[in-house]
Amino acid sequence: MYENVVVSPDWVESRRDEIRLVDVRDAWEFDGIGHLPGAVNVPFDEFRSSEGDEGMLPGADAWESLLSGAGVGPDDHLVAYDDTHGVFAARFLVTAELYGHPPDRLHLLDGDYSAWNRDRETTTDVSAVTATAYEVRDPERSPLVDYEFVRDSLDDPDCVVVDTREDWEFEEGHLPGAVNLDWRELVDDETRGLKSADELEAALADAGIAPDRRVVLYCNTARRISHTYVVLRSLGYEDVAFYEGSLTEWEDRGGPVETA
Repeated sequence: MYENVVVSPDWVESRRDEIRLVDVRDAWEFDGIGHLPGAVNVPFDEFRSSEGDEGMLPGADAWESLLSGAGVGPDDHLVAYDDTHGVFAARFLVTAELYGHPPDRLHLLDGDYSAWNRDRETTTDVSAVTATAYEVRDPERSPLVDYEFVRDSLDDPDCVVVDTREDWEFEEGHLPGAVNLDWRELVDDETRGLKSADELEAALADAGIAPDRRVVLYCNTARRISHTYVVLRSLGYEDVAFYEGSLTEWEDRGGPVETA
């Protein structure tokens, strides 16, 4: 179990010299609206690709180039944030984990830029960046699973397959036997961060998602499951499978789909 997966603004403030803040918003937002002091910009659109590795992963060379240009070291403690309740930042963190960044050094800011900006300093100053030679490594353990794994999981009573899309999407078509847990059900609209631990556990329990079961996550293109994956990891879930291909690949492969 990893500690400090999701970190508070106070945690960030107290460790400014020990962490690398990564802002995954568009460059015009980072430069024009402002960013957390010392943050570097790695825009979401630059690490999403339909022509890279499996699913929407950008490819090892592209990832190395992005992180090297942002001055990220291979063992840095990274704290990612966006302005969309953390879903794009979570995708950055999962991508980093899949390309071998130490999982215990990957953190999601609890809350987003708007939440931080209410009470804390932001800036439009250019952050000083010294380029690095970031290199991708094989992860010690990868949560990635493929089509065949997910297909077999549908009939496994020890597995729960979780669709993290909106209710209407689920109703239009989902994997047989899947449960629906919209990723936004785990977010507090007021604080823009995660709901309380009790609320999170209640929402998961209502969906039949328990720590003693293998959890298989999917959405459409693996963005929304990134947030749920990070939340589950923060709660100590150890057996969480990440279906990068998600419903896009599932349907392309002719996988069965049912409607509500």
